[in-house]
Amino acid sequence: MRLIERYIFLRALKISLATLAAALGMAWTTQVLARLNLVTDSGQTAATFLELATLLLPTVIPVVIPFAVLIGITQTLTTMNQDSELAVIAAAGSPRRTVILPVMILGIAASITSFAVDNTLDPMARMRMREIVATAHADLLSTIIQEGTFRKIDDGLFVQVAQRLPDGRLGGIFVADSRQNNINLVYYAKNGIVHRDGARNVLMMTDGEVHRKVPGGDVSVVHFNSYAFDLSEFAPNSSEITLYPKDRELSYILDPDPNDPMYKNTPLMFSAELHTRFTEWTYPIIFALIALAVAGNPRSQRQAQIHPMVTAVAVAIVVRWEGYFTVNMIHSAAEYAIAAYAVPVLNTAFACYFIATNRTMEPPASWIDRMAGMAAGFRARLDTLRFRRRIPQEGGQA
Repeated sequence: MRLIERYIFLRALKISLATLAAALGMAWTTQVLARLNLVTDSGQTAATFLELATLLLPTVIPVVIPFAVLIGITQTLTTMNQDSELAVIAAAGSPRRTVILPVMILGIAASITSFAVDNTLDPMARMRMREIVATAHADLLSTIIQEGTFRKIDDGLFVQVAQRLPDGRLGGIFVADSRQNNINLVYYAKNGIVHRDGARNVLMMTDGEVHRKVPGGDVSVVHFNSYAFDLSEFAPNSSEITLYPKDRELSYILDPDPNDPMYKNTPLMFSAELHTRFTEWTYPIIFALIALAVAGNPRSQRQAQIHPMVTAVAVAIVVRWEGYFTVNMIHSAAEYAIAAYAVPVLNTAFACYFIATNRTMEPPASWIDRMAGMAAGFRARLDTLRFRRRIPQEGGQA
């Protein structure tokens, strides 16, 4: 690339990376908060939480990176246009490729990155996330018994443990059981331990007593040296990991196991995921072309009727919605796969038409004038309402 092309590329790259970092931060935060209860309820460590939060990033990157590229390129070209840099480049006799080449290199690099993340890092991250979730649900001791807190195990059944001793024993056990109608049972024990008895998980309590309250208010107290409380019915039935098409590598989606229960029950889900993998990586290139079509032509600020960023983002949202809609339709009929591929092809051709004909992609002037008129009418009505409310107040003060 020549000096001016490197200048445009690096400038757009910096803004795109900054936008990507900010968007990833916001998307990552929302995803982490949605899964916070999984970690807190299962008693997992802070290290597990951080690992789970990090594994969410590969899932978010392919969704965010096209919009980061769009914003980075549009902002760069708009600023260069405002500073008359695009006009100077055109007046100097530089070909259109001077602006198109660095933009397309950025779009292609982003598409390659998106494809790599979507088909390598993301499946591995999802697999590890499934393992963490399965381990959290399978860890009976962490799920049911947490030190110093009351845990609701079932309707009418609560367990509280004062402390966990270094040798694995439990100290200060309290169990409240009101699952039977009109009968309340309260267990106290100084010590206890959870162990497996065959296929059962048993809470063995020692040196304690049980209080039994029956209808009428009578309470009986029985002291015991040891008492076994069965916890097996509250443990997860299985820690087996369920893998969805999104969790699979591309090679597996291309040739799934015929005996895979998920594939047997929902084969169209695999088809939808396959076509998603083959189309989603193209959106950074499409969005780069849209940015070029919107802000790539030098023009006077008097010609701009609406900010290029607004137009670019609006068009990109429509294009992305088309992609999501057509891919989701594949879940009901495989024939919609053609539409999934038609979306990137047609939108690429649409943007290339504007670039090839040196036209600017923007709403028609009549639309903008109509929206401006509607906005002016709305402001006039607001001013009228404010004026009518002000008159009674001033009259009352007089």
